[in-house]
Amino acid sequence: MRVLFCQLLPIDSYLALHYSSDMDADFLANWTTQMRKGLLELCVLATLKGDRMYGYDIAKRLSGVNGLVMGEGTIYPILSRFKKEGLVDTTLVESPEGPARKYYQLTARGRLLLTKMMKAWAEVRDGIETVTVGE
Repeated sequence: MRVLFCQLLPIDSYLALHYSSDMDADFLANWTTQMRKGLLELCVLATLKGDRMYGYDIAKRLSGVNGLVMGEGTIYPILSRFKKEGLVDTTLVESPEGPARKYYQLTARGRLLLTKMMKAWAEVRDGIETVTVGE
């Protein structure tokens, strides 16, 4: 049997053992992911505030938004949930380029929710700016 001896360290040394710069990177990555998830729904609704669009076009437009980072596989579950919640309607339109395309457009309920979300976002953004100005 092998016995290992360890040197006892002051308590602050033990606390420091659990912290590393990798933890900062992990925390930041997780925080950024959560922030993006919350804002993506707002961005999908805002993208649909004009004309109807099909999923690929929505994904393409949002993929160009700096910092949003998402793909088609992220958009379709959101659109499906929005459809179930009555926020969007869909229309199938034949396409000469291949299969029919499903177009999405906001319902009256979706437009109302988008207006409320935009107001809430503006309040949060303004509040954060009052805290972070000068940082």
